Amino acid sequence: MSLVLDPVAQDLLFREARTANTFTDEPVTDEQVQAIYDLVKFGPTAFNQSPLRVVLVRSAEGRERLVQHMAEGNRPKTATAPLVAILAADNEFHEELPALLPHFPQAKDMFFAERPVRESAAGLNAALQAAYFIIGVRAAGLAAGPMTGYDPAGIQKEFLDGDHTPLMVVNIGKPGEDAWFPRSPRLSFDEVVTTV
Repeated sequence: MSLVLDPVAQDLLFREARTANTFTDEPVTDEQVQAIYDLVKFGPTAFNQSPLRVVLVRSAEGRERLVQHMAEGNRPKTATAPLVAILAADNEFHEELPALLPHFPQAKDMFFAERPVRESAAGLNAALQAAYFIIGVRAAGLAAGPMTGYDPAGIQKEFLDGDHTPLMVVNIGKPGEDAWFPRSPRLSFDEVVTTV
């Protein structure tokens, strides 16, 4: 059975998509970021909890503060990308549930009154949204360079607060010269899927 999605879109979003390591200096506009969010906000999360929060780092001062918390190999990429996004999980997402889940507002207190439960749910669902975000960046014709090589405590202290957990840093822009490493192998269908 073939996929419904056009093969060109399949390539753009998945087959040809890779982590970009260099970028041109072409800016990423606020309109592009808004379009990305307006697309990916519809990706499903449990209870529609939508815990992803995004910090856009545009200023030279913000970039300098961020780069010092990146792993050594990630610093040049982050220093030169046109836009950098810090993706974080909001551990107090439940405060928005009455608006986001109007047919079941009691979910806020029924399921998410305990902080450890919220942190677990926020981490999983914000990670889902982070994946949607990366695909949205690709859908906008941009390249994404998601990274987890950084000091989480440093980024949390510098850009977030105790209610937000950093998930990843994503460099965003048009791919530059030698942007791609060779594609690494993937597991086959039979190695991943089991039918019971």
